[in-house]
Amino acid sequence: MKKRLLYPFKIIGLMLLFVFVLTKANANTKRDTLSILFIGNSYIFFNNLPQMISLLSDSLNTKLICKQSVYGGATLGDHWNSRKGISTRAILEKEKFDIVVIQDNSMWPLEHADSVLMIGKLFCDLIKSKNATPYIYNTWSRETTPQTQSAINKTYETLALQTQSVLVPVGSVWAEAKAQKPTVQLYMSDESHPSWHGTFLTALCFVKKITGTLPANYNLIYNYPAIDKENLFIMYIPQDDVLFYDKLVKNYFK
Repeated sequence: MKKRLLYPFKIIGLMLLFVFVLTKANANTKRDTLSILFIGNSYIFFNNLPQMISLLSDSLNTKLICKQSVYGGATLGDHWNSRKGISTRAILEKEKFDIVVIQDNSMWPLEHADSVLMIGKLFCDLIKSKNATPYIYNTWSRETTPQTQSAINKTYETLALQTQSVLVPVGSVWAEAKAQKPTVQLYMSDESHPSWHGTFLTALCFVKKITGTLPANYNLIYNYPAIDKENLFIMYIPQDDVLFYDKLVKNYFK
């Protein structure tokens, strides 16, 4: 009699254990995702910044799925008016994004601030009308003219304030990196475009600003998953530099 009474309880116990394990497994695999569009030029496509941001989010609770609409040297005006074969506005009309990042030509905040503010506002208004959040990519000064960083910041800060958008102050983080570690090589030899280090640091800024956190562990070599299960090399960052950039960004975005 006791065996007959215990048997159903064993079955129920096993069923409850199975449900618990299955629920825990689903909880561990379930992740939030955010769809992001980057609008700009070579400061985005050099070293594939959007893909680096996506790769860095792989171990986080929120996976960042990134797409780009870019053209070398393009201004926001080029994007808005669909010049040079750019189809940014068509992409915004057809596709759904949670976040849209805008970035103007590197010299425009200094030489054409009014254009940055005017076209930037048009984009931010359009982005909001699509129920997405506009982010402002506050870029860096040229390597030989660090004194212009404050003017670049002022233009982008004004745009973010006027449009109630999210500012990502990458240029200021670069300046802080140079101040703390003068030997750091964030620029390519042209003294304008980002090196692997510059892109890696920029990617950390976006990941931290968007998700509020950074990975607990990092790779040193990053590859882009391509077709036919092949991997395309993106960059290599030494361990000491990875730790330096991680600490820098965490402290800056407290």
